Amino acid sequence: MNAHSNKAIRIGAGLSVLAALLAFAARVASAQETGGGPRRLSLGEAARLAAAQTAVVQSAQLRVEQARARVTESRSSLLPQVGLSPSWSSHTVNSASFGFNFPAPAGEKPLLDPNGQIIGPVRFWDFRGQVSQTLVDPAASQRVKAARAGVTAASAEVATAGENAASNAALAYLRALRSEATYRARIADSTLAVDLLNVARNQLEAGVGVGLDVTRAQSQLANVRTQIIVARNDRDRSQLDLRRALNLPLDQSLVLTDSLTAPVTIDTTEAAAVAQAIQNRPDIRAAEAELAAAEQQVAALRATRLPTVNAFANSGPTGFVNHLLNTYTYGLQVSWPVFEGGRREGQTEEQRAVAKEIDVRRRDLQQQATVDVRAALLDLASNREQVEAARNRQSLAELEVQQARDRFNAGVAGNADVITASVTLNAARTGLIDALASYQAARVSLAKAEGTVSQIR
Repeated sequence: MNAHSNKAIRIGAGLSVLAALLAFAARVASAQETGGGPRRLSLGEAARLAAAQTAVVQSAQLRVEQARARVTESRSSLLPQVGLSPSWSSHTVNSASFGFNFPAPAGEKPLLDPNGQIIGPVRFWDFRGQVSQTLVDPAASQRVKAARAGVTAASAEVATAGENAASNAALAYLRALRSEATYRARIADSTLAVDLLNVARNQLEAGVGVGLDVTRAQSQLANVRTQIIVARNDRDRSQLDLRRALNLPLDQSLVLTDSLTAPVTIDTTEAAAVAQAIQNRPDIRAAEAELAAAEQQVAALRATRLPTVNAFANSGPTGFVNHLLNTYTYGLQVSWPVFEGGRREGQTEEQRAVAKEIDVRRRDLQQQATVDVRAALLDLASNREQVEAARNRQSLAELEVQQARDRFNAGVAGNADVITASVTLNAARTGLIDALASYQAARVSLAKAEGTVSQIR
């Protein structure tokens, strides 16, 4: 390989790097223009934003509105019912349909034709108003209480949906951090590969190197560039997933203010974490609210065996248009269901079974909360140790690369050792990123187990 060829290769590599940088800058500028400027976001802010505005949370909030409307609907049966029913009718009658006739003296024409005759038309007006009021209805009162318990249960479901959305957003945030860190690590790997290629070319031009070293260095650089492409795509995909998890415009540019930092000390004990989980987890509170609503439904069904008392009245002018007279009706009505063929008992048993099913699920959620807390604490301890081990591994890999480069620069060895060491460093960097990401994910898992993802910092 002559000097002209080496110069052409260096110019081509430089142009490739410049083109890649220009393309990246153009994408960043386009994203900022489309999204209306970057939005700065921390891990805790992402969790709380998702808990407030994702589609799942909005749907849960609308179910609360539906439950409140059912309270109004149930309460209406205890309030006065007022109505107006003005009417006008015109009708005729066939006298043969009476089934009787008026006797007439001998020799006189009957009052009504025995074969029937049309009487009318009769035009009738009725301007009537009605009012009724339930005085005693235990079942209706219990149904109102059951509907209010349903509002409490629906509100608890909002908290559950918000906590799940916050957890998903926090994990998406960490995936975005991991992909960004991986991309930066691959950029650092490419810098090392470019330096190695330049050293190999310089040694070849000076007559102290061999072409095989240049080829190895070029192959390593091509491999790293492939990894950069993959890492860049993963970073862009993770950003897209994060915007979706936050229910943000898909063109919104985000700046993640947190990073994959070193492990922090979790100031809690297993017993305290389990107690907090059972007390705070929204899914457990939602199950308890559903159980209370189901038990209230049982009470409402039992109350249907009790009598109800209603007052009613109606009044209004009625008759011919020029001879209207006021008439009225009022009274009390007592209704007492004595036997309904077992329908009420069947409904009550069904609702009791529903309540028992919810209670089983509630106890299972409490048990699962204990398991989730213990598992998260175990993962935290394990991942903390993995982070330390990964840091030590990366330090040793960096030392190995430095020693191999010193030997290569001194001309006492080829660059095969440097390439091998750089591959080891590549894996060590990835391992440290994965360990840090796993530790932060364990933090989110512990917060989810305790029901405090929305409060994470």
